[in-house]
Amino acid sequence: MDKRLIATLACPLCHGRLHYHPEAAELICRNDAMAFPIRDGIPVMLASEARALTTDERLQPEN
Repeated sequence: MDKRLIATLACPLCHGRLHYHPEAAELICRNDAMAFPIRDGIPVMLASEARALTTDERLQPEN
């Protein structure tokens, strides 16, 4: 993912900052504890397509 693109994206729920996790191909919103998938290089910014973070993922420090 292009870092410039990531910098322009915001969480569709809270409008907060998203964190890119390349190994999982996801954009993470720590505020809402949601992970938005990236499919074929395109971020899917729909709440219905996001998954809730696990407790372990919530406790992991940011990169």
